[in-house]
Amino acid sequence: MSPFNPEALKLKVEEYDMKVSEPGFWDDPDKSQKILQEAGAYKNKLQALQNVQTAFDDAETLLEMAVEADDPDMEGEIREQVDYFKKIYEELRLTTLLTGEFDSHNAIVTLHPGAGGTEACDWNGMLYRMYTRWAEKHGYQVEVLDYQDGDEAGCKSVTMQINGMNAYGYLKAEKGIHRLVRISPFDSAGRRHTSFASCEVMPELDDSVEVNINPDDLRIDIYRSSGAGGQHINKTSSAIRITHLPTGIVVTCQNERSQFQNKDRAMQMLKAKLYEVEQEKKRQYEASIRGEVKDNAWGSQIRSYVFCPYTMVKDHRTGEETGNIQAVMDGALDNFMNAYLAWINQ
Repeated sequence: MSPFNPEALKLKVEEYDMKVSEPGFWDDPDKSQKILQEAGAYKNKLQALQNVQTAFDDAETLLEMAVEADDPDMEGEIREQVDYFKKIYEELRLTTLLTGEFDSHNAIVTLHPGAGGTEACDWNGMLYRMYTRWAEKHGYQVEVLDYQDGDEAGCKSVTMQINGMNAYGYLKAEKGIHRLVRISPFDSAGRRHTSFASCEVMPELDDSVEVNINPDDLRIDIYRSSGAGGQHINKTSSAIRITHLPTGIVVTCQNERSQFQNKDRAMQMLKAKLYEVEQEKKRQYEASIRGEVKDNAWGSQIRSYVFCPYTMVKDHRTGEETGNIQAVMDGALDNFMNAYLAWINQ
């Protein structure tokens, strides 16, 4: 269905409204929550299309008024309205580029600091806050699956699931190494430091995707949960760490209330990671056949955040940049994600 077809979108919204009003809708909370997310996505698409139409109509009306009144002073207002129309039209157009197999799925995001101790852990915590703020701006739900505090600041690692339509489609733009340049608040001499953190992004996979995992290839460790959480935190050995021995992939989960629930979520994450590994191998093989030479997406520096001696955030793949670094750290990532979608679909 085309996102530019308002009648089709209206029918979809009505269809979902009928599902929500059916008796017994809330009998299966997981299923009902998924339906509500899908309904919200269609409503957002319809609202976006209506906003574009309204912006176009407003620009057309202003132009007609200016011509009738022969008033050149209205030129600035007209240009401003046209620029606004172009902006929201481009944002809507880019949603048509979310055509990947799992673009509509929820996203699992894992952040790890690079070398650098406290400085790197603090940067990792800053990225965690940035993605949380981005999710909140888009009405997505953030579910922290695993969180390990840094010794002095920030976090040693964090895994979170961001739930909402097209979460993975947008967040896949963030996969890679993020570089920070700033005057360190932990350096008494006030010297400039460079820190790195890695961002892994995977789609949440449903049961329709088959990934064969041999139980003999797994080492499962059970330990006591730590950090913020419910009453079960720090009281029971419910946290799970699963190591996939052939690949060395490690996944952890401590968010759920029971050991069995944590194990189930950890297995889902392992399944997604193994699937991503196989897909990356396939992409590299196809690139080698075509003779392409590209950096490994898992290890390449994708973006720099410079706080000193000037302020700038620059994406090294697309060239997208901004001097408003504070807005970016507060979750203003849409320009970078949209530029990435345009770049990979060239």
